[in-house]
Amino acid sequence: MEKLVTAILSIFLLTFTYGQEEQPLDSISDYYVRMQGDSVLLSSIPLDEVYIFGKLEFSDKQEKLRYYILRRKTLKVYPYAKLAAEKLVELNDSISQIKKKRQQKRYTKKVQKYIEGEFSDKLKKLTRTEGQILIKLIHRQTGATAFDLVKELRSGWRAFWYNTTAKAFKISLKQEFLPKEVHEDYLIEDILQRAFASNRLKRQKSVLDYDYASLSNKWKQTGEHKK
Repeated sequence: MEKLVTAILSIFLLTFTYGQEEQPLDSISDYYVRMQGDSVLLSSIPLDEVYIFGKLEFSDKQEKLRYYILRRKTLKVYPYAKLAAEKLVELNDSISQIKKKRQQKRYTKKVQKYIEGEFSDKLKKLTRTEGQILIKLIHRQTGATAFDLVKELRSGWRAFWYNTTAKAFKISLKQEFLPKEVHEDYLIEDILQRAFASNRLKRQKSVLDYDYASLSNKWKQTGEHKK
């Protein structure tokens, strides 16, 4: 009986090995994918980064409350920062195609009037903390501070007075978004990433150099909660 089982196993293994050897080796993938609306065949499908979020944990009720207040304000002002980035890209692309400086200035003023007319009243209704979050998010989206954007699009003198006025309300137009160094900025990034993943906000990648996953590990390990 043992000899019969051994013989059967031997035949099976030989047949399997032979079958494997008979398969033609080909370095080219046999399967291709055509994305909807595209005529190009792809051997793989490009996917966006996917983050797996841990459960939110808070040391006490006060910390939990601060986080949810920060989330509400971040979600409220993010669309304005996203618009600023889109308009800046549009402005730069258009200006690069305009040769005459007079026409460049005319187009710049046109864009400014549109933004001011569309959102001026809404921005005036922002609270001080919402305004400061917006300033940070503008830096996140454009890589430039609000002060530098005003200085570039208008004049250094106008930017100075804009910043002076903002300081009267304890808002700095020179504020940067520093999620590597400032815990609140990391929380803002965490809020955005969770909102992107749930399709609550339309994703727009930051132009700044940092990795959200690495930031999460860093702040989790330090256990710091800077106000």
